[in-house]
Amino acid sequence: MAVATPTVTDICREAKRASRALAQLDTAAKDAALHAIADALVERTPEILAANARDLETGREAGLSSALMDRLALDEARVAAMAAGVRQVAALPDPVGEVVDGRRLPNGLDLRKVRVPLGVVAVVYEARPNVTIDAAALCLKSGNAIVLRGSSSAAHSNAVLSQIAAAAAPAGAIQLLGGGREALAELATQDGLVDLVIPRGGEGLKAALQEVATVPVIYAASGNCHVYVDASADLDQALEIVVNAKTQRPGVCNAAETLLVHADVAEAFLPRAAAALREAGVELRGDERARAIAEMGEAAAADWDTEFLALELAVGVVDSVEAAIDHVNEHGSGHSEAIVTRDTAAARAFQRGVDAACVYVNASTRFTDGGEFGMGAEIGNSTQKLHARGPIGLRELCTFKYLVEGDGHVRA
Repeated sequence: MAVATPTVTDICREAKRASRALAQLDTAAKDAALHAIADALVERTPEILAANARDLETGREAGLSSALMDRLALDEARVAAMAAGVRQVAALPDPVGEVVDGRRLPNGLDLRKVRVPLGVVAVVYEARPNVTIDAAALCLKSGNAIVLRGSSSAAHSNAVLSQIAAAAAPAGAIQLLGGGREALAELATQDGLVDLVIPRGGEGLKAALQEVATVPVIYAASGNCHVYVDASADLDQALEIVVNAKTQRPGVCNAAETLLVHADVAEAFLPRAAAALREAGVELRGDERARAIAEMGEAAAADWDTEFLALELAVGVVDSVEAAIDHVNEHGSGHSEAIVTRDTAAARAFQRGVDAACVYVNASTRFTDGGEFGMGAEIGNSTQKLHARGPIGLRELCTFKYLVEGDGHVRA
């Protein structure tokens, strides 16, 4: 007898039931489940890598870009890093029940503002199998059930990883959703069952959800990130930061996509930077002033707004920190921006003036990451302002409730 395939609504309804049980779990039970997931990842590494090899072969046949193939690929070190990340999440303080604020009101009522889980979180992501584990671990620790909707390009990897995570969690707490665009649209309209959708992918995924979503969405969207080299910058330091921000892992959202250089140091810095970047395989596209100083191609108007996710970099020359701020705010995506400077006033102006989730002074944009920020892991980096901004970790997966206690109080 054929077994009926569960619908999107069935899956979300089961997750909703599980979320009520999860919300009641104590910290020890959640941490024990997380350690079980980490142990299973290590023990089943050969199985995980075999599944990932099938995805990589399919990706090569489909002609996936080098950036997407890098995101998709797993090896022993990356699986070990996933396991270590789960253990780090287990070691973090439990946000559930944390008292955000508390006081006795003038009328004698005792008021506490306490963190509680959101309920059911749906995470939609592209060719990043590690997100399966990161998202599941963060949701489990924060008391949320999760519905995972990964890319078909990582189908085999995600199936194994989600099964490992689900086996250690309460029944129904970790669900993997398949299906095409219709399933995505149905997931984004599960009002009353899904409390939040977090898409982690490119602008195409964002646009697809914006067309249909009725459930609240936090967009972990694109990263069109900039590094600005100020007139007072230590140029050796600036060179190291620029090369790292662009080349350390170019296919990720916190990699730099545009280099801006103050006109006063452009002649001293740009030829050095261009040589080092070209040696690293970076294709440079500059404005007229940059091309007059160093060898590079011509930047098209669209390049300033492009998240390349590859060894490509737009380069421009500006006349002031204010001009750099204006450029960043016009073309940036609100993700991560950096200034290299020894001028405190310029640094503060950049910090105050740039509208982004993360603003760096004398550091690479590559540090925007939940693990680097001490969150253990992240589900994504929000470029929005409500209710989360930057890396989405445990506290960002919580809402709050007010607990009010009285002694026969009635309102006059």
